Amino acid sequence: MVKGDKRIIRGWTMYDWANSVYSLTITSAVFPLFYAAVTTNSDSGADLVLERYGLPASSLYSYALSAGFLLVALISPILSGIADSTGQKKTFLKGFCYLGAASCAGLFFFSMEIIWVGLTLVMLACAGFSGSLIFYDAFLPEIAEPKDHDRISARGYTMGYIGSVLLLIINLLMVMKPDLFGIPDRDGLPARISFLTVALWWAGFAQFAFRVLPDDQYGRKPHGNVIVNGYRELRKVWKELQSTKRLNSYLMAFFVLNMGIQTVMYLAVTYAKQEIQEMDANGVAGPIGDSSLIISILLIQLVAIVGAFLFVWISKRLGNISALMIGCSVWIILCIGAYRIHWAHEFYVLACGVGLVMGGSQALSRSTYSKFLPETIDHASYFAFYDVSFYLSTVLGTFAYGMVFQLTGDLRNTVIIIGSFFVVGLVLLFMVPKKEVAIVAAED
Repeated sequence: MVKGDKRIIRGWTMYDWANSVYSLTITSAVFPLFYAAVTTNSDSGADLVLERYGLPASSLYSYALSAGFLLVALISPILSGIADSTGQKKTFLKGFCYLGAASCAGLFFFSMEIIWVGLTLVMLACAGFSGSLIFYDAFLPEIAEPKDHDRISARGYTMGYIGSVLLLIINLLMVMKPDLFGIPDRDGLPARISFLTVALWWAGFAQFAFRVLPDDQYGRKPHGNVIVNGYRELRKVWKELQSTKRLNSYLMAFFVLNMGIQTVMYLAVTYAKQEIQEMDANGVAGPIGDSSLIISILLIQLVAIVGAFLFVWISKRLGNISALMIGCSVWIILCIGAYRIHWAHEFYVLACGVGLVMGGSQALSRSTYSKFLPETIDHASYFAFYDVSFYLSTVLGTFAYGMVFQLTGDLRNTVIIIGSFFVVGLVLLFMVPKKEVAIVAAED
């Protein structure tokens, strides 16, 4: 396969188009609102989960997400070693994709009566989404030259933003105008059906990527004990990684920076639902409405398209690390703003800022790691370490969010801890060497 094949690159970006609907509909928009409705007493407004299990519903949800990320962090390194030693990256990509899509479909049955089953599906959907990205990201250095990584990574995220917005609009119409689709407006059925559409969209559009991405590009056939060989592959990559000062420094910075980014992405709606107010038609202040939250989510997604390519432009002129440092500084400013704001119109402005820096941060984080890799064919194993950093940091971020809220009872305190992640991340980015030291060849 020749790097830079446009057909393969288009197919690769289609997986972003396919799986990003999980990020938007399930983790950011429809499901969090559905979860809040299911776990709240419609008459008294009391937290049913808190009454029954002694934990706030929002904390329990964040713990379920943490469990999903932790599961992937534990199993993905050995799986990536197996994928590299057997040349089966696409097989693992498919497996995690179908796990995530099936779990989203299972959320159709979510209810307070079987909340632990539902939260298990939340965890598995998260694991399917997260696990598939390890093998998906690992194709980037195989299909494109390093000089094109920033642009193609941004293009993938852009496809994801556009695709997820399109399905979200359909889902919102289903929820707000169920009569248009002939759906009975009872028992949360429109929202439940939207979870099925996510599953079908994700698994369906992923076929474009599965059809064109290469199978076993380097001709590495299974031999011997695949688990033992996978472990050896992982050990070899770990030794190589330990000798790359710049890559190691970048991973440390990314770990802390990502703690903040992912916590904001996964739990911003929960925060706004409790802390942001707006005036109703009678001029009475009350909690921000679901429609206002959806507007802010759409703003984030649409502005993120601009942000992804803006930061690619900045990286071409200042370098990837400098561009990420700029993004990190903006995140700190946004956290200060989030702590101080109280009204919906202020939250809209904040959402635009989040979208701008979120698109750039995500696209550049992936492509920077790809560009820093040494010459290797063990891309899945290398990206396993990147994604383990991604998921463990997300575990710590979402867990810290839930724990701070559980201990203090004030969601605004969670913004302080999130802001501290970006401060530390900025310092660590400043310490990343400009050039890589010579890599010592590792022995098997």
